Amino acid sequence: MRVDFCGVRGSTPAPGEAFLDVGGNTSCVAVTHQGAGLPTLILDAGTGIRAVTALTGGRAFRGTILLSHLHWDHTQGLPFFEAADRVGASTTVLAPEQGAAVDRLIDRFMSPPSFPVRLGELRGDWQVGSICEGQQHIERFEVLAREIPHKGGRTFGYRIEELASGASIAYLPDHGPRDALGAGPHGWGPYHPAAMELADNVDVLIHDAQHTADELLTAFPFGHSAADYAVELGRRSGAGEVVLFHHHPSRTDPEVAAMTSSLQTLGQTRVSAAVEGRRIELAGGRCSQEATA
Repeated sequence: MRVDFCGVRGSTPAPGEAFLDVGGNTSCVAVTHQGAGLPTLILDAGTGIRAVTALTGGRAFRGTILLSHLHWDHTQGLPFFEAADRVGASTTVLAPEQGAAVDRLIDRFMSPPSFPVRLGELRGDWQVGSICEGQQHIERFEVLAREIPHKGGRTFGYRIEELASGASIAYLPDHGPRDALGAGPHGWGPYHPAAMELADNVDVLIHDAQHTADELLTAFPFGHSAADYAVELGRRSGAGEVVLFHHHPSRTDPEVAAMTSSLQTLGQTRVSAAVEGRRIELAGGRCSQEATA
């Protein structure tokens, strides 16, 4: 399994020199089967999805975009995904079931007067639907979906497993256990069953790290986590590596590096930062190789 980080920022894009190393695009991760050339599964469609076109080598995308939820920073790249906006492309967009048709919900922000082009006006074949909690087969991956607390609409975390290699990742980009469930043992929120199930013995846990522990105490309750929570969740669940994700839009490159360094542990769980262009190759057994895409 190959994992490419295309957008790693939370809430809003962050342009400028202070963010060049980590990157300023919002959430998007591309997943490719071992030995395959092209990604077929994309996690979220923030502005980082524009970079997926380069991963396809300019060819038409044929696969699924799996949305964790419908907030702007996870959907605003949809009309700018060139590999899907072309003849010959075939794209399925799935989002957590919200009690209303997902295509109508997308139309709320992707139609006049908010936006000039509707999703149905893009080229290629587009299918839009909802996904429910539980285990499902998507693009030859085993996907476990679980609802996790995040303010402002139903939000899922996902566990993605590749059966051929045994490789696995968990993706919880927006997760606010403290706001929804209380302080928990450390004041960062409880390690609740859905989060523990998704992260259980996973090779790589990609997790919301929008705040420091101190910031979380005074942060406006938008429903995000402290990076400390992500690391402790990884330790408790037996994750091989925790990748800090959904960086605060004001957190500079040196500040991300300092946060990551401060959370390195002496245990078996490695801690690293999500950076645009970073690639992780997983062949199972937690044997990973990294490169810059």
